[in-house]
Amino acid sequence: MSEPSSTRLVVLGAGPGGYPAAFLAAEMGMQVTLVDLAAKPGGVCLYRGCIPSKALLHLAKVLHEARQVGEWGIEFGEPKIDLDKMRAWKDRVVGKLTGGLGSLSKKHRINAIQGRGRFADAHTLIVDKDDGSQERVEFDHAIIATGSRPAVVPGLWVDSPRVMDSTGALLINDIPKTMLVIGGGYIGLELGTAYAAFGSRVTVVEMAKALLPGADRDLVLPLERRLKNIFQEILVETRVSSLEVRDDGVHVKLVGLDLPNPDRVFDKVLIAVGRKPNSNDIGVETTAVKVDAKGFIQTDEQRRTAEPHIFAIGDVAGEPMLAHKATHEARVAVEAIAGKPSVFDPQAIPAVVFTDPEIAWCGLTETQALTEGQPHTITRFPWAASGRATTLGRNEGLTKLILDPRNGRILGVGIVGVGAGEMIAEGVLAMEMGARAKDLKLAIHAHPTMSESVMEAAEIFYGHSPHIAVTKK
Repeated sequence: MSEPSSTRLVVLGAGPGGYPAAFLAAEMGMQVTLVDLAAKPGGVCLYRGCIPSKALLHLAKVLHEARQVGEWGIEFGEPKIDLDKMRAWKDRVVGKLTGGLGSLSKKHRINAIQGRGRFADAHTLIVDKDDGSQERVEFDHAIIATGSRPAVVPGLWVDSPRVMDSTGALLINDIPKTMLVIGGGYIGLELGTAYAAFGSRVTVVEMAKALLPGADRDLVLPLERRLKNIFQEILVETRVSSLEVRDDGVHVKLVGLDLPNPDRVFDKVLIAVGRKPNSNDIGVETTAVKVDAKGFIQTDEQRRTAEPHIFAIGDVAGEPMLAHKATHEARVAVEAIAGKPSVFDPQAIPAVVFTDPEIAWCGLTETQALTEGQPHTITRFPWAASGRATTLGRNEGLTKLILDPRNGRILGVGIVGVGAGEMIAEGVLAMEMGARAKDLKLAIHAHPTMSESVMEAAEIFYGHSPHIAVTKK
């Protein structure tokens, strides 16, 4: 083991929570050591998650649009897919971003150590390096930002190229003729959409009664209708009871209602049933840090653990497991270490499903309002009445507001349609500013744009709309 080094702050994990925490702390004048398995910052989101998957989804969207415009008089012909070039482009996207973060790390004079870190005690981190050596880092404060990993279904995982998790699927080693996606959540639907666009016949199975469990049904329906034309089959209230890899493919047995053929064979299977926090094997048991039954590290409003000088942020610190939530928590934790009065208390955390159409929401959902018995009013503006959506041939979308019936305060926003992920930022800002329907109604939105639908949904709260008939209450 090399001579021990000391630092004011050690950050374990260099993903979308870890590297912003390290950079901000350095900007505040702290001595920072950043520990991660990768040579450059980025984490799962940049290397094996958000960024590569969105690159592939963009290609899928281009393919779908090229086919759609044939109905409008423009023919491109059948596309030819070069997997090597496609992989290279995806890797270049990742490379540009990781390279930029690497440069910023040097600019901020971060002491970056590549290796696997684990706590030896409440003030010491041991880093195991690839060359077999170890480095001992003594610290005043620590931020745990170790992220998460793909979850697997007990008894179904097989170590075979034919069975993939999300990380394996993003390698796109080939395009299977047939593919089973286990899990109808956002990961399964996003990757299933990409593979279907590239030519795979995709079947999705989901144990719940509908796709995207937890999302409001009226937001999911437009996506579901489109996916029925893209996927080979969607089977809800269905599960996989057994899985066996043979020479001719992956043999699975499905269990569900009225399945005509429960025994199926697929070229490949993608298991996309969520993610698990990386709280094990990092030595937290040598500290006072507490971990709950689901594996999440318990924190307070400043993201401080039961060990007051150790903080936890991102996926490892609890739901929702979203990159932008981790980045926001990073600021809170660093400011708390610096002695500033900072707490994690967002009014709205946006969630986006990057399918086509996209689904996005923030704040209170209609499902939550009904479950919790919270008084609310819903206004919906259908994109069938949107000029911009119609020019794109994509007016299946919907914008809805969840409002306080007494004063019109925005409690939640839900959007399904092209560009919903970009549009949801207005809803987040409205909630953070305590806006009411009147504020959105009076804010002039550019025409023709999708964002007008937010303004028009707010107008409906007051019983009028220039584009749809409103039933006054």
